[in-house]
Amino acid sequence: MTTVVLADDEALLRKALAALLPLEGEVTVLAEAEDGAAAVRATLRHRPDVLVIDLEMPGVDGLGAVAQIRRELPEQVVLMLTRHARPGVLRKALKLGVRGFVSKSAEPAHIAWVLTVLHEGRRWIDPDVSALAVIDDCPLTDREADVLRATGEGYSAADIAARLHLAEGTVRNYLSNAMRKTQSRTRHEAARYAREHDWL
Repeated sequence: MTTVVLADDEALLRKALAALLPLEGEVTVLAEAEDGAAAVRATLRHRPDVLVIDLEMPGVDGLGAVAQIRRELPEQVVLMLTRHARPGVLRKALKLGVRGFVSKSAEPAHIAWVLTVLHEGRRWIDPDVSALAVIDDCPLTDREADVLRATGEGYSAADIAARLHLAEGTVRNYLSNAMRKTQSRTRHEAARYAREHDWL
């Protein structure tokens, strides 16, 4: 039996998975979470065999939640659900120790099978996810992508510096480099360009 916490802000998908996964395999859903902060709380409380988490959620996103959880539970097994497997995001998730990636369009039976694979200590990346992820034409460094991502969320340079534990001048340098690489006049244009090219 594999125990899981399900975290996804799309209530319909989350409820469907919670109902269908136990029918498709030996899966017990311990808790559901509607956003990243709730995912952190539920995982630390229930300590599931596998955390099944959506990449894109409001507030604390999937990567942010996984980073917080793994500070407390470094061995926590994570299966990430994604619609867009951007290379930078996949790299970041792998660095955080995420062991599985499945497309959100996957059949519940496939997700149940992957949960068993991860619970046995193996890894799994869906072929369509890995195919998209290896096409990496992004010229941005990880830090440049980080500051653009925060810019796109509306944070000022000072806020970004505080969030990323960097000097404000360093943040401005990263933004300047990113603007040059995207041939943009403003940091907001650069963030939009990077998002349109699936670099963030």
